Amino acid sequence: MAKYKLEYIWLDGYTPLANMRSKTQIKEFASFPKLEDLPMWGFDGSSTKQAEGRSSDCMLKPVARFADSTRKNGVLVMCEVMMPDGTTPHPSNSRATIPDDEGAWFGFEQEYFFFKDGAPLGFPQGGFPEPQGPYYTGVGYKNVGSIAREIVEKHIDICLDAGINLEGINAEVAKGQWEFQIFGKGSKNAADQMWVARYILARLGETYGVDIEWQCKPLRGAFNAPLDWNGSGMHSNFSTTYLRDKGGKEYFEKLMAAFSKHMDEHIAVYGPDNHLRLTGLHETQSIDKFTYGIADRGSSIRIPHSFVNAGYKGYLEDRRPNSAADPYLVAGRILKTIQTVPTP
Repeated sequence: MAKYKLEYIWLDGYTPLANMRSKTQIKEFASFPKLEDLPMWGFDGSSTKQAEGRSSDCMLKPVARFADSTRKNGVLVMCEVMMPDGTTPHPSNSRATIPDDEGAWFGFEQEYFFFKDGAPLGFPQGGFPEPQGPYYTGVGYKNVGSIAREIVEKHIDICLDAGINLEGINAEVAKGQWEFQIFGKGSKNAADQMWVARYILARLGETYGVDIEWQCKPLRGAFNAPLDWNGSGMHSNFSTTYLRDKGGKEYFEKLMAAFSKHMDEHIAVYGPDNHLRLTGLHETQSIDKFTYGIADRGSSIRIPHSFVNAGYKGYLEDRRPNSAADPYLVAGRILKTIQTVPTP
């Protein structure tokens, strides 16, 4: 028997942005524990805006587990928050809002900024770097520095060691801005992995004295002059069994009509302050419009050429979710809208 360090990770009750929380439990197992072997665990919800002090108990229900290569016998345990009975989802439990659909596939493109001492990593003290242009997929110290590259490389290794399906990374358009991509099959799998990948990145930043800024438009106010800086998104690629196997132009057009009809419901869960990012500039559509177009990165929904060439089958990209959006809420809203469209 070996003692394993189980790091239970969950989302708190803060709004409009939930924070990641975690704590460690030590348990003995004969080998790397299976998900069903991991116990539920209580915590003080009054300290996380999920309960009152006079009735503070909340429960953590493990929903996914990953190896943690940074610790001897380490396990990262993603959890849902449950009420004290252990069976009723807590009101803050966004994962519980996702319809079950094993045929659903999601791919999330997570943009973010590295921040140090109140400014993006690489910004000169009290000033600004050169205009955007050379930073996207940039190479060299002038464009990406050294600390950022070291962090993202370690992030790749820890995620892959964990079994997280991280599919790529790149430096992004603004100085200090980066992106990673995660794909998963099933309605909840990619979102589980995304939250754990976010946790790993935030924890890595601790070592370097660097914060991860998930806000979608951190460079505003004092940073708004003299240059205009990109915001951050979490572009969400999605597909269902029907969309991949059958599809068709008629079904696609009905699907887009449903997305247009439910535009406000989507925007409501696509991350706070999205009006600062969805302006019609920087490859975005305005927040009050819904459009779609082939290979159009200025649309709400981008249609890949491969989708049309295959007879309107495959996947689509919703470009509206921002970098701080909860992938559970995003996946849930997309699937709920899809379910309003009957299949022939």
